[in-house]
Amino acid sequence: MSAPRVIVGVSGGVDSSVAALQLVRAGERTGDSVAGLFMQNWADDGSGDCRAEEDRRDAVAVCGKLGIPFHFRDFSAEYWREVFSHFLAEYAAGRTPNPDVLCNREVKFKHFLDAARELGAEKIATGHYARIASERGVSRLLRAVDRNKDQSYFLHQLGQAQLSATLFPVGELQKSDLRDIAREAGLPTHDKKDSTGICFIGERDFREFLGRYLPAKTGEMRDPGGQKIGEHPGVFYFTLGQREGLQIGGVRGRAAAPWYVVGKDVASNVLYVDQESASPYLQSTALWSESAHWVEGNPPADEFECTAQTRYRQTDEPCRVKVADDGTLEVVFPRPQRAVTPGQSVVLYQGDVCLGGAVIARTNAPLEQKLEQELKRKSAEQAA
Repeated sequence: MSAPRVIVGVSGGVDSSVAALQLVRAGERTGDSVAGLFMQNWADDGSGDCRAEEDRRDAVAVCGKLGIPFHFRDFSAEYWREVFSHFLAEYAAGRTPNPDVLCNREVKFKHFLDAARELGAEKIATGHYARIASERGVSRLLRAVDRNKDQSYFLHQLGQAQLSATLFPVGELQKSDLRDIAREAGLPTHDKKDSTGICFIGERDFREFLGRYLPAKTGEMRDPGGQKIGEHPGVFYFTLGQREGLQIGGVRGRAAAPWYVVGKDVASNVLYVDQESASPYLQSTALWSESAHWVEGNPPADEFECTAQTRYRQTDEPCRVKVADDGTLEVVFPRPQRAVTPGQSVVLYQGDVCLGGAVIARTNAPLEQKLEQELKRKSAEQAA
């Protein structure tokens, strides 16, 4: 049997199932052969709802229904080494990482692509909601037609080598139509619930899960002025803007209003909270990043205007970008942004075109600047 031209990553979900269906239907017209490959990227430790075996069975059933070969690869060691270890290091440093971005770059569009080529395929495909436009040898990453499901934010670290070898068969579809397509084709995943939770780790108690790898200790919760408000179970477990899980009861002299995380001091094990969702301590108008990745290889210019997202599904925000000589970015917004979080990604767009992005290193939020200055002062005193 000849090698398949395209290998689609079948995850056992409805999105990848329809991606495979679309490829099979296209292949019936063009003669291109298709195969499916299931990636196991997490060695289940028995905790939580990690549905790897159920997903694998569903992926096998989809391939059987479509009459295409099924392949399996275990990338759990690679995932641990190249994604999860970084995930833990970021949390230990007090930042909030986005493992989906790194997983796409290091696993789905690296090890999966290598495995597909070993099987003789020319291209890979996934069920991501995104599009690729190629012109004059350049591949551009575009938002999906369904903006509510668009996943280009998580794909911004891909480059020309990956995009030129990739297909996104559901990028032109609306999610509402996708399940109808799956149902009409008799795919066994047509009514399967969409997966949520951390990439490849599944749905589980995040605090309990993280505590298995990063033992945390209780510490003080303070307001921005330094007054003790309560205690936290571990500063690692919280992120900027978070409201859930604080368990702050009535505080003498304070209105009975919700509290929000506005800052973390990992060195001192202090969590800062405030009562306003729009607290000034959560607002910033500028961020500075680590070295940026550009989808087309280079930035549009050393300084340019575009739009940005600092979190998934955020509304596009106009900004001005300056690219430093070392590749890092300064991104300035005309209006304040809420809870821009170090460790997350800032992703840049011009219309539907994803330019690239970078990991957020710091912002000019007032409490963050205050904590940074205090850390520098202590370091200087220790060095003296």
